[in-house]
Amino acid sequence: MELDYSAIGRRIQAARKARNMTQEVLCNMTDLSPTHISQIENGRTKLSLPALVLIANALETTVDNLLFDNIKTLYTSYDQDFHNLVADCTPDERETILQFAIQVKATLKRKK
Repeated sequence: MELDYSAIGRRIQAARKARNMTQEVLCNMTDLSPTHISQIENGRTKLSLPALVLIANALETTVDNLLFDNIKTLYTSYDQDFHNLVADCTPDERETILQFAIQVKATLKRKK
C-alpha cells in the first residue's frame, strides 16, 4: 500500500490554516523544523508516525482526519454503536429500526 503524502500534506496545511496558524507556530508546537513542515505540507517528504502524531495533536485533530482518504474503512463511534444496536436483531426488527430511523431523520430535517 502506498500512502498519498501529497494529500496528507494538503490536509495538514488546510487544518493549520483553518486554525489561523502559521508554519512557524506549528514548528514551535511540534519541534519540527520549518523546512520539514514545508516539505510535509507540499508532499515532498514522507513523514514519520511520531511526526504525524505531533502534528495532529498540535492541530487539535486526529491522525484519522489527516490520513482520511488513505484508510479503507473508518468507523465512527456512531457507526459502531448502530452496528452493535442491531447486531442481535432479526431481519424484521432491523427493518423496523431502519424505518423508524428514517422517520426520525425526516422529522429532524423538517425542524431545521
